[in-house]
Amino acid sequence: MQEFITDAVVLDKGPSRDLDARYSFFTRRFGKIVGKAKSVRKITSKLAGHLEPGNLVRIRFVERNGGSGGTQVVDALKDRKLDIALPDLRLLNMMLHEGEPDEALWQALLGGAKAAFSWPRILRILGWDPAGTACEMCGKKTAYFYIPRQEFFCASCASKLPQNELVLVAYAEI
Repeated sequence: MQEFITDAVVLDKGPSRDLDARYSFFTRRFGKIVGKAKSVRKITSKLAGHLEPGNLVRIRFVERNGGSGGTQVVDALKDRKLDIALPDLRLLNMMLHEGEPDEALWQALLGGAKAAFSWPRILRILGWDPAGTACEMCGKKTAYFYIPRQEFFCASCASKLPQNELVLVAYAEI
């Protein structure tokens, strides 16, 4: 069993069993981590308020059996709330793979260089530069990025896709 302490951005949370919850974090050192917090859904939980999506937290977690036994959040302390919309955090969580740290993404999430969160910048960091792309179906100017297929679409073609899996990369007329 190994114990780690690191700063993390809480990307998403979901229920796990009766009173537990599963969390997704993005850390500078470890990349994306998915871990469970026990009894965090109890009304008396001291962790619940700190582990809200969008918070920058200092977490302590343990890995059992080299990570194959699961990651458990043991303690957390909120530093501050980041200015990133919750749907954007959920979409980012869908895009990231566990264990891939990225310093540029970490800086973008923390508002490095006084820059606000923007999908074109995030996509560029992750290797999907929207500049100069064309719609995968019709060749028109790109307006959306479709996460499951990792493709760009114009506003008209994107209207036929599930809206909860689309990232707006440019404002366009439909």
